[in-house]
Amino acid sequence: MVRRFMEDDVANQEIISVIIPTLNPGSQITVLLDKLIGQSLPPVEIIVVDSQSDDGTPALVSQYIASHTGQNISFIGIERKDFDHGATRDMALRESSGDFVLFLTQDAMPANERYIENLMRPFSDEKVALVTGRQIARPDARPAERLVREFNYPKQSHIRDASDIERLGIKAFFASDVCAAYRRSAYLAVGGFEHPIDTNEDMLIAAAFLHAGYKIAYEASAEVVHSHNFTLRQQYKRNYLMGKEIQKHAALLGGAKVAGEGMALVKYVIQGLAKGCHFCEIIRFCFDCAARLLGNRAGASAGAKLQNESSSEW
Repeated sequence: MVRRFMEDDVANQEIISVIIPTLNPGSQITVLLDKLIGQSLPPVEIIVVDSQSDDGTPALVSQYIASHTGQNISFIGIERKDFDHGATRDMALRESSGDFVLFLTQDAMPANERYIENLMRPFSDEKVALVTGRQIARPDARPAERLVREFNYPKQSHIRDASDIERLGIKAFFASDVCAAYRRSAYLAVGGFEHPIDTNEDMLIAAAFLHAGYKIAYEASAEVVHSHNFTLRQQYKRNYLMGKEIQKHAALLGGAKVAGEGMALVKYVIQGLAKGCHFCEIIRFCFDCAARLLGNRAGASAGAKLQNESSSEW
């Protein structure tokens, strides 16, 4: 029997789908599936999209599906080389049946059984196209990473529209497919995710939504546990890709700058570390900031070069 969404104040009998891209998640994929089917507002379907995991994930998910025959869980396997942050998610969304489609990464664990119920709440406003949840740092997170999560994912919920772009700058487009929900009709109306794309497919579609007259919500009560202790090399690479994609799509983002927001983050984290007497962590965080800055600048340079090459082809 198909279960339907029955929240009086959000939507009337709408279907919810959840999509999880995976690559070697190990046993945490079954933990995540357990948390999803145990939600106060469980999804009608769950789709796992795996990029040729070699840790036994396909077998694990297949066994889970076989032992949970009452749940609508499906598995899609793709070649690792074919994974694309935009194209793969777009493919999975179009395979799904949900009026609302939720994305989770394999390491984002709902903090409680009301995650989906809370994430869906802002959709009571029919102009809301995208809702992102709050990310809480894992217990093993470094002090600086914990403060970064606090800065980027505060306790206060909010809704933004195009009128907020001038005031917020790049922050107006802030979104994360680590834990996000999309209104299917709005997603299709703006053409879906950009692809091919190395990262920031969420930020770019957020910009498309705002420019098309939709709203974006941040729902702080919808919490997942998620964080990373990146090495300096990993931080550089991550920010290189971000800088490249932001520069490539500067027109869509209105040329919004990230520098001001970056300085506010640095100030918040250093003040928090000093207050907690994490003085060695302050030194490491300064190197982390350097890796972010250098990566972002190198990526922006590469993105500008790609823009010029694309323009010259015309």
